[in-house]
Amino acid sequence: MYARSAARLLSAQTRAFSTSSARQTKVAVLGAGGGIGQPLSLLLKIDPLVSSLSLYDIRGAPGVAADVSHIDTDSAVKGYTADQLDEALEGAKVIVIPAGVPRKPGMTRDDLFNTNASIVRDLAASVGRVAPEANILVISNPVNSTIPIVAKTLEKAGVFDPRRVFGVTTLDVVRAARFLGEVSGSDPKNTVVPVVGGHSGATIVPLLSQNAHGKGISGDAYEKLVYRIQFGGDEVVKAKDGAGSATLSMAYAGAKFTNALLRGLNGEKGVITPTFVKSDLFASKGVDFFSSNVELGINGVEKIYPIGPLSAEEEKLLEACLPDLKKNIDKGYAFVA
Repeated sequence: MYARSAARLLSAQTRAFSTSSARQTKVAVLGAGGGIGQPLSLLLKIDPLVSSLSLYDIRGAPGVAADVSHIDTDSAVKGYTADQLDEALEGAKVIVIPAGVPRKPGMTRDDLFNTNASIVRDLAASVGRVAPEANILVISNPVNSTIPIVAKTLEKAGVFDPRRVFGVTTLDVVRAARFLGEVSGSDPKNTVVPVVGGHSGATIVPLLSQNAHGKGISGDAYEKLVYRIQFGGDEVVKAKDGAGSATLSMAYAGAKFTNALLRGLNGEKGVITPTFVKSDLFASKGVDFFSSNVELGINGVEKIYPIGPLSAEEEKLLEACLPDLKKNIDKGYAFVA
């Protein structure tokens, strides 16, 4: 009963494409045994567009697979151990990567760089060799740097397709809607805000002026709201008191973006959401990757939308974002080089 209720909730939240006309897809989760990977695997198991779920981790994935395989939805699940990565990747059309270490109190996303960069690079190399046409969704932080790492690793292998590599920034969008809804007293479904830039601190730029409820927020309330959207992850890290970071909300956001991509891959029109991708929007400033509204389709990225009109406050936020974002991207490039 609970699995069916959760499935209905996920469908309502994401407008899941009708399975009667949808092409179901094999999805692989790399890092399925972790704090994000486990609830993410659960949510993907109840997504009607997932026909087969391949769960991989250096430890714990077979147990997670056995657990979620008992859920009464029509998708197969299999877990893979550390020496079975190639098997886990074979035939996967969508590969979600939450692998890595979580943030702890006092850590920034950049503090995670050395460990997570190596993990993501090695996984990307395997994807490029085994499943070069797959769509890669990166959750592992710092996304501003791990996406350039994936891109450069695939470039070295001669298989980089910028339409099929995504940084999952959906949690910023989810937080913006929730937090604006709290401030304005509105249902979060009516307070959806485009969040552009990157996925770390000041690189996160919520465009509150592009939502009717956000336009009326100003002064101290505006500054506090923007800060909370940019640094909302710190709330969770502090509240968990050293026991982890945002895992459940990130898993929800990851499943929500995966579902959006699956709908696009199935041919549903008008699937538009922010995601961190190879972009020309600010390439003239040395920023090769940028999150903005992207239309998802059968080829992955179908169209990258401009960020639209900005308020004076948002212009300042964007001005502060770009230099930091460039540094993060360059750090990822340097790691691979």
